[in-house]
Amino acid sequence: MATTTKSDLWVRVGSAIILFAIAGTALWFGGIAFGLLLLVGGALVLVEWLALVRSMAPGGGARAGLMILGPILILGAAAGLWFIRDHLGMTAALWVFGMVWATDIGAYFAGRAFGGARLAPTISPSKTWSGLFGGMVAALIASATIGDRAGIIGVPLWIGLFMGLLAQMGDLGESWMKRRAGVKDSGRLIPGHGGLFDRVDGLLPVALLLGALAFAGQIMVRG
Repeated sequence: MATTTKSDLWVRVGSAIILFAIAGTALWFGGIAFGLLLLVGGALVLVEWLALVRSMAPGGGARAGLMILGPILILGAAAGLWFIRDHLGMTAALWVFGMVWATDIGAYFAGRAFGGARLAPTISPSKTWSGLFGGMVAALIASATIGDRAGIIGVPLWIGLFMGLLAQMGDLGESWMKRRAGVKDSGRLIPGHGGLFDRVDGLLPVALLLGALAFAGQIMVRG
């Protein structure tokens, strides 16, 4: 049993390294490389989203609404990331990714360290309120440090806190979809990790909102 667990861990680590290398390379080069990553990744996430929705038990019009929401959310997130990378720069795009990654890490360690009341036991029993707040604080720190490095003008505290909250709501939303569909993962694309949607569920709403704010001129970098 221990050997299997260790083997699974190495599979997860190896998959994460490959994913990071692919995403990091595309982010570094930007332009066509980053656009192609977003196009292919967005298409794969959409396929997984639609498969989940089709597997969900019918009722209440949720399936019809999610069929419409999925393409809007995924296309909007991809467009938002592309706009930020193309117009604000690589570090500004890393700022977006960094807040989401920090949220996941902060929520995990805070939840493990403090435990406490469950956040949404009927949707995702492992998530706690301490994890929620830990993720928000971690996102705040990432927003302040990377945002300053990126030259983003006047990064208010609420952006990091709210993005940390929004990322976790995206995660909970996918957990609800998987529970309704009766599956553990959104797919089997990534060995040891499940589907691509499982890895970007928190990124989608964050990228959509920040991309819209950047497009509206509410997020700018120092010249």
